[in-house]
Amino acid sequence: MRDQEEIKETEYEASQEELDAMEQQRLQRRRERMAVMRRKKRQQELIRRWAPAAAAALAVLALLIWGIVKLTGSPEDGGNEPANGESQERIQESEQETRSRKGTAVNRAAAENGRTDGETGQPPEPTAADGGQEEPPEEERFGFLPQSTERTVGFPEAGRGVYSTSGILIDVESQEIIAQRDPYAQISPASMTKILTLLVAAEHVTDLQDTFTITREITDYSFQHDCSNVGFDVGEVVTVEDLLYGTILPSGADAAVGLAEYVAGSHEAFVELMNQKLEQLGLSDSAHFTNCVGLYDAEHYCTVYDMAMILKAASDNALCRQVLSAHTYTTSSTAQHPEGLLISNWFLRRIEDKDTHGEVLCAKTGFVNQSGSCAASLATDRDGREYLCVTAGSSGSWACIYDQVEIYQAFLPEIEEEASVQ
Repeated sequence: MRDQEEIKETEYEASQEELDAMEQQRLQRRRERMAVMRRKKRQQELIRRWAPAAAAALAVLALLIWGIVKLTGSPEDGGNEPANGESQERIQESEQETRSRKGTAVNRAAAENGRTDGETGQPPEPTAADGGQEEPPEEERFGFLPQSTERTVGFPEAGRGVYSTSGILIDVESQEIIAQRDPYAQISPASMTKILTLLVAAEHVTDLQDTFTITREITDYSFQHDCSNVGFDVGEVVTVEDLLYGTILPSGADAAVGLAEYVAGSHEAFVELMNQKLEQLGLSDSAHFTNCVGLYDAEHYCTVYDMAMILKAASDNALCRQVLSAHTYTTSSTAQHPEGLLISNWFLRRIEDKDTHGEVLCAKTGFVNQSGSCAASLATDRDGREYLCVTAGSSGSWACIYDQVEIYQAFLPEIEEEASVQ
């Protein structure tokens, strides 16, 4: 009879092989998708760059034809004038249409390029598609592609252990997955969704002091779905900054939906922007969102790996990082709330006195019945090295916090205090 430890070790190795196989499949799908996106980008680039030249060639051709017609004319009029007034009108209409096409093509190309190539007539910079500089590799272009290595291990089982059913810890600098548990399993991200809501909004807003009026539809949506709220009232005029902080700190659905409508005009249009961002991040194979709040939906899903990637992108945005790292915030004074509303990020406040061998800088939690408690956080060790930790499937908010404390304690280096000088 085989020893129990040997059996356990064999099972772990088999499980690790399955995880490695899943990761390789995911990376292969991502590379294939990126190859398709690069081909499309090259095709679009060729169209943008050569549209002005093509329009100009058409214009020259039209002028040549018109010149030949004027020179040759018809046998009846000696070859100098069009046969009749109707022919002259057709020629003028043709010239006008050609000039219009040329101007439209040039303006469109200039607008799409974000440069004045079409206006100046100067040739654009060459690219890989037309013999210019090669495109950088996928890892360089997208900047962050963490992978497991032979050093990647599972989560702690001894002691208290980690109860979350899925999780991942990533060293940001080395892009190495330090530890993981079922990292590519599909989860319902719950209110961790709002990290992407914040990121998409931050990339579109230009004036934090611009205002938005909370509507009855927004508050009804929140109450009907039993969501957490900031506490804004119908008709209350709040700032965009209030909506950003309200989306993250108290996980306010009233703020998130208000932010979506402010940015995109409707909740539905904003969700389209969210899914476009997932595609830009290379996550659309395994992640798809149907709302900006995190409500459960069979078509609203991602993995803890995906959420770590989303948090990394958000932490790279200065405004997002500022909001995600705030422990408290007071909303602006309004007629309904003259002193503003004091809101808190309770995950950050509850974990700040725990020993994580460093400091948790940014965090967002979530909960729906179908997935349990989950959280995504960014922490630094005592040397300032950054780590991403995402867990899902915990039994409660405090259990979720202690799971992340356990992970950080297990894998972040503990620096021994220097002995006092005698």
